[in-house]
Amino acid sequence: MRITQGTFSFLPDLTDEQIVAQVEYCLRKEWAIGVEYTHDPHPRNTYWEMWGNPMFDLKDAAGVMMEVRACRDAHPDSYIRLNAFDSTRGFETVMLSFIVNRPKVEPKLVMTRTEGESRVQRYSIKAAV
Repeated sequence: MRITQGTFSFLPDLTDEQIVAQVEYCLRKEWAIGVEYTHDPHPRNTYWEMWGNPMFDLKDAAGVMMEVRACRDAHPDSYIRLNAFDSTRGFETVMLSFIVNRPKVEPKLVMTRTEGESRVQRYSIKAAV
């Protein structure tokens, strides 16, 4: 099962050139870029580790790609994503988020549905053994 989180998650992985094009779009919108990584891609894991600080004053996509490459070198078997934040309202709102690195072997996840009282259905996701 391929992990699908964020924008573009149902498309094939973006090339570095395509990532640069997305970063340039974000910078034209004056959005800050943040790089995050995790070993736990569970859909409810919203707290990924930050790689460095968000890049609020950056004007060039090359700086973002330098951080992405450094994060890939340090964590090659992790999920790495870019988040673009709009801070024009005085707080950061995620405007775009997409995965830029995946481990060579993705974990297998199994979803189980359990029916309860009054036709309530509960779902759980566990790592396959």
